[in-house]
Amino acid sequence: MSGIIDQHRSTAFDEDLVLVDRVLEGDEEAFQTLYARYNDKVYAIAKGIVLDADEASDTVQEIFTLVFRKLNRFDRRARFSTWLFRISVNRSIQQARKLKHSRAQVPLTEAAERIEDTSHTPAPDPEVGAALHKMHPQDRAVLTLFYWDELSLQEIGESIGCSPNAAKTRLFRARERFRVQYEEEIGR
Repeated sequence: MSGIIDQHRSTAFDEDLVLVDRVLEGDEEAFQTLYARYNDKVYAIAKGIVLDADEASDTVQEIFTLVFRKLNRFDRRARFSTWLFRISVNRSIQQARKLKHSRAQVPLTEAAERIEDTSHTPAPDPEVGAALHKMHPQDRAVLTLFYWDELSLQEIGESIGCSPNAAKTRLFRARERFRVQYEEEIGR
């Protein structure tokens, strides 16, 4: 079974490289294919980190614009998806920080309305959403990559720029911080 999965990953990897080459040669349709292939995963990453559907959509557009502009810098020793997910995580964390700062600058009544509007989280449980909202974007990134995108520790490490062991440690710590936040939410 793992041979089939490895073969599928290898095929997708090779197809991505062919598409990257075509994009670099000016084929916009090839970029549309990459966009269609990865849009849902990139959106899941962004939404899991910024915790707002509209902001996640805007962030996805920024991510793919950045990828298009920087595609010539793609290092072919890594998988395209790993490179894309790393950009997605970094850009989403930047956006979450910007949103946190901008929310701190608005009047209290407007901030309360925004909090109500941004309760759209990947989780259906309101306590889970509230707990995620209180967490640092980097913790949300690790949890999103592991639980919603179902990436392995190796893939998470590659996506956030650390070793698999460091990814495992970050995931453990993020789970623990989530547990504390969640228990506070259900204890209210």
